[in-house]
Amino acid sequence: MTMHKTVGVSVDAMIEDLRTLVETESPSRHLEALALSAKVVAAVIESRLGGEAVLIESEAGPHVHWRAGGEPKVLILGHHDTVFPLGTLERRPFTVEDGHVTGPGVFDMLGGLVQAVHGLAALDDRSGVEILVTADEEVGSRSSRALIEERALACGAVLVFEGAADGGALKTGRKGCGGFHLSITGRASHAGLEPAAGINALIEASYQVLDIAALGRPEVGTTVTPTVATAGTQDNVVPAEATVSVDVRVESAEERERIESAFAALAPHLEGAEITVEGAISRPPMPESASAELFAVAQRLLPGIEGTSVGGGSDGNFTAALGVPTLDGLGAVGGGAHADHEYIVIEAMTERANLVTDLVRAIRNA
Repeated sequence: MTMHKTVGVSVDAMIEDLRTLVETESPSRHLEALALSAKVVAAVIESRLGGEAVLIESEAGPHVHWRAGGEPKVLILGHHDTVFPLGTLERRPFTVEDGHVTGPGVFDMLGGLVQAVHGLAALDDRSGVEILVTADEEVGSRSSRALIEERALACGAVLVFEGAADGGALKTGRKGCGGFHLSITGRASHAGLEPAAGINALIEASYQVLDIAALGRPEVGTTVTPTVATAGTQDNVVPAEATVSVDVRVESAEERERIESAFAALAPHLEGAEITVEGAISRPPMPESASAELFAVAQRLLPGIEGTSVGGGSDGNFTAALGVPTLDGLGAVGGGAHADHEYIVIEAMTERANLVTDLVRAIRNA
């Protein structure tokens, strides 16, 4: 491995901590794996920062919470669950090569966590700082949302260590996002002998998909995308059941209300068919106004750094919706989130860790 050193922050040490986290696989909803991952995350935090990282049990797995003491001023927010199933590491092991680190979860978002911890370690005084690393961000943060909101309000400023946007840009705005699921009930019959005796759930689902897709308004940032559909049991049976899953992204509270009302109002086209709709836009939009104050600080500290709004959601959506200043995308520079080519750029690790140090110092001194 090529040696990378800098004053205050050791890239080699960051890479070794990142290896430790990545090689402890942590797929969402796998409670046994997440329990081990939380202990490993806590151990890394304690080894670099001292103190005690407390495990907060939940139905989704343990969240990790570390506090430096003193009046809360800034919350470092991240997650240790990943989208990759157990066994991914065997197929795609942690690798350091050609200036990149690859492996499941390096960009989303274990690299960011490591940079945050090492950036904080460079501070002589860490008072007022908290770290919260949750276990269920990739699956909606249902068990952690209340805790995230509580600590964000207590601290008054939130730095989110999701991976950076393209080119290393910070994420100054995010769309609200959520999902809906339609269950459609018809009536089975023999497709050859008496097709008219049935109520075709697949045809009803087709009508619904067209209605749903028409709800999108890309000109105002609203996308409504049917993503998964199922129907039928045999090729000679009129299908009695069908399901449709839909991904939704919005930029405004008004569009969130319109979309949720539209899904609630969906009605069958075929006589006798029944529709059940579940879901919501669970992550509210993160407006750029929520990040403006902290982004201005980041620009003073690191001239030339850019900001951009993105379509994906994070736990920063929740904190921004509370009116708490929130800056996102402070994590690793790289790409390939949720994909086999996921990577981070080694050369950028020092700069990002140093930005953590300087941002926290500036927030506390404001």
